[in-house]
Amino acid sequence: MAKGAYTYNPENVREAGKDRMRFELGDVMVEGLSDTTALTDEEIQAAINTYPKSWKRAKLMLLESLCRRFAYEVNTKTGPLTLELQERAKLWHADYDKLKKEVSAESCSVPHFSNGVVGKPPYFYAGMQQNERAGNG
Repeated sequence: MAKGAYTYNPENVREAGKDRMRFELGDVMVEGLSDTTALTDEEIQAAINTYPKSWKRAKLMLLESLCRRFAYEVNTKTGPLTLELQERAKLWHADYDKLKKEVSAESCSVPHFSNGVVGKPPYFYAGMQQNERAGNG
């Protein structure tokens, strides 16, 4: 089984790509490879390739993966050392919930209805309920 790559270059954060996605997810501590980094470069690139026209959907896909992957982690205390592993999972879950609402709101925009006849105004239009015969008052 091939190991994935774990790279991050802060210079590339301005470009929509793997490094920017790592930055937005906060998954930038790549020095420890899989011990400190949650996602491989290949996983990030696969999400970006899956939704090439929607950065938010690619990010949502990765956040969902992170939530599922780290949901089982528990807080651990060994002597004076305490690892709050659930906090990381909660943060990603909160980001996931927020972004999911945002993406859902964007995809549920009001459709444009028309009567299908070219040159005619749409069936619904601004001011259609105004009564011209009622006058000004």
